[in-house]
Amino acid sequence: MNESERKSESNIVLALDSVPSGSKNLLSKGLEILRRVHPYICAVKLNRHFLLPLGLYDGVKRIVEEAHSLNLPVIMDCKINDIGYTNRVIAENYFNAGFDAVTANPFVGWEDGLQPVFEVAEKMNRGVILLVYMSHRASWEGYGQTIYDSETGEKKLQYIAFAEKALAWKADGAVVGGTYPEKIREVYEILKEKVPIYSPGIGVQGGEVKAAVLSGARYLIIGRAITLAERPEEAAKFYRDAAKPHGDLVSS
Repeated sequence: MNESERKSESNIVLALDSVPSGSKNLLSKGLEILRRVHPYICAVKLNRHFLLPLGLYDGVKRIVEEAHSLNLPVIMDCKINDIGYTNRVIAENYFNAGFDAVTANPFVGWEDGLQPVFEVAEKMNRGVILLVYMSHRASWEGYGQTIYDSETGEKKLQYIAFAEKALAWKADGAVVGGTYPEKIREVYEILKEKVPIYSPGIGVQGGEVKAAVLSGARYLIIGRAITLAERPEEAAKFYRDAAKPHGDLVSS
């Protein structure tokens, strides 16, 4: 990611999850958008929007290969969240299909939970990005709840505990919704530069570039604001430039 960010001079991760309604061929439209916006992004993120209709080793693999041909790493936003054996198999399949990183949910814990995912990732030289605080309105119900830390005997917020796990487990990234800049700021105080923050929810969900970046987000995950734009390449360029230190931070 560091190398891709440096070469593209961009910290924008394209969430290639939705294409304009009425598109007859999901794969061809996805590839078209990717080719048009690639100069302005540093990575691609895929979710189940493409996986379910196109298949992991068919259409999705073609998107991954196209992204790699454009020197872009690809993240599978699968939110791994099961028992260890299942998690290991899930991670192996995504990595074998070419994905460079996966997202995972720390709710399942380490032992017989996410430990196998980290082991597979290390063996295959891939990454694991942990969910710390999501971007939707109900995030507080789970990630914002107050918990009891049995190790310290203290009460703390769930997302603070998850940020601490991201650091302890040496995660390759932490997801914190761009719709909650105050949460980004709190998590950044824990992670500093050791674990980069990825912030989704910029644009359509209401997250703002300036607030997210100034709060500590390293990468901005942007989907519909780019993919559903009439000219996605112009939208991608706008967000790339807006995220720069002296960029135009007022959305048009």
